Amino acid sequence: MPPCDRFAAPADGGVADFGANGVIRLDSASGPEAIERRSFAIIESEVQEPRPFAGPAWQVARRLVHSSGDLSLLSSLYLPDAAVRAGVEALKKGRPVYADTAMAVAGMPARRLAPLGVRAECFLYGAGVAETARRLGCTRAKAGIRALSERMGSSVLAIGNAPTALLALFDYLDSGGEPPALVIAMPVGFVNAAESKELALRRGDLAVLAVRGRRGGSPLAAATVNALACLALEESGLAPAPL
Repeated sequence: MPPCDRFAAPADGGVADFGANGVIRLDSASGPEAIERRSFAIIESEVQEPRPFAGPAWQVARRLVHSSGDLSLLSSLYLPDAAVRAGVEALKKGRPVYADTAMAVAGMPARRLAPLGVRAECFLYGAGVAETARRLGCTRAKAGIRALSERMGSSVLAIGNAPTALLALFDYLDSGGEPPALVIAMPVGFVNAAESKELALRRGDLAVLAVRGRRGGSPLAAATVNALACLALEESGLAPAPL
């Protein structure tokens, strides 16, 4: 690996020279908006028609690929048009977004949500959640869903980490609770992650966007909200603050 001081791009952003070790050619995109546009253009060029998704669902899929850097993710995505529409409409109405990690919330910038009147919060840190988890011997995600139940209806629920949050959601719904407008089902891992997502897809009372299998994570849950927010902003004639 060449030392850092050997890695320098010329002013035109074209080539970084490692001397005898060869040449690495850099893309000229530099600013955040230019990088995002260039990334989307690369994805568009590498995913040939007919693409697995179209319209708004493709915009969600494209952002998920962008966030993961992984074109193979497309084969694991479950993005029905009706669920995409449910998420966009919820955000246009200013419905809250509840996420299972602070990391996911951090990935949902206010510049995209605030113009829609949407707030995002992590439900793990609500009053009494930690105490309930200790008392019941369960995860904070499960306790957080229990605490959230009265505010669940018509919200956007973004799960990128904890399968136990999805399982707790099912218990809440089975007891007669009002469903969220959309569930972003993207918990990651080896224990009940894939299974909890498949159970979500089998329910008839939920609008679901999912990454099937073991893959997922807070960055993908956040990316999904960002894609839906961009669609909602466009349809509402609004624009986010500059990057």
